[in-house]
Amino acid sequence: MTQPTDSIEARASTTATPTRCELNGKPATADDLRALALTNYGHFTALQANEGGVRGLDLHLARLDAGTRELFGTSLDAELVRARLCTALAGWKGDAAVRITVFSRAFDRERPSQTFAPDVLVTVTPPRRPDSTPVRLKTFHHERALPAIKHVGTFALFHHRRLAQQAGFDDALFVDASGAISEASIWNIGFFDGTGVVWPIAPQLHGVSMQLIDNGLRARGIASTSRRVTRGDLATFRSAFLTNCGCPVRAVASIDDVALAGDADLERTLAACHAANPLQAI
Repeated sequence: MTQPTDSIEARASTTATPTRCELNGKPATADDLRALALTNYGHFTALQANEGGVRGLDLHLARLDAGTRELFGTSLDAELVRARLCTALAGWKGDAAVRITVFSRAFDRERPSQTFAPDVLVTVTPPRRPDSTPVRLKTFHHERALPAIKHVGTFALFHHRRLAQQAGFDDALFVDASGAISEASIWNIGFFDGTGVVWPIAPQLHGVSMQLIDNGLRARGIASTSRRVTRGDLATFRSAFLTNCGCPVRAVASIDDVALAGDADLERTLAACHAANPLQAI
């Protein structure tokens, strides 16, 4: 008689959406993930794999190395991550949404100042279809801990999204203690003043999609600048958009009570700027 397996991938195979979950190149078990679930200390990057390549793969790898140095005091070899990614995607048909999470089963929460060997968890699912409906944002005073790190502490992000939706909006936009707009719940935000894109300066995650769009804008000779933006500045902008790996461009309909005009030409240009970055082979 076949013995039951406790692998996460085996459990997922009984659901409608196929999922792979591998730790250090092997199918992950519930016991493998115990440390991550109970301690919730780590960081990650999320990416879209298309035709064996990833846009901004070098940026994702640099992010993972920087986060590992910050949280665990050691480096993370880029070729090792590539190997783990290749193993997880082997035989996968079609495009994939991938999350690479770095944590450490050796992490000691009583002595977190020590150096710990990292574990690499790769999960693979089919990509979601991006929603093109313009979003209505509600601002909140909130600053993420270690905002430059894409860490697993996401409680506040989804709680503020929940509060925004309870108030009749779609998502949350964060404002720091000085009044500067920083980022949305799981997005970067950009503004368009009629001539170019303005990225707000405030403590935030410098998202890969944001960097890819910025690269495309500069290559096309379109103005792309960064400066402090407050809620009082919102009326000076014609349009705004959100960006993340799952949806490179999504229009913003309003922020609080400030309506923003839709701009289909701008959205197409931004999407082209993102797509102009070549796929980098895994």
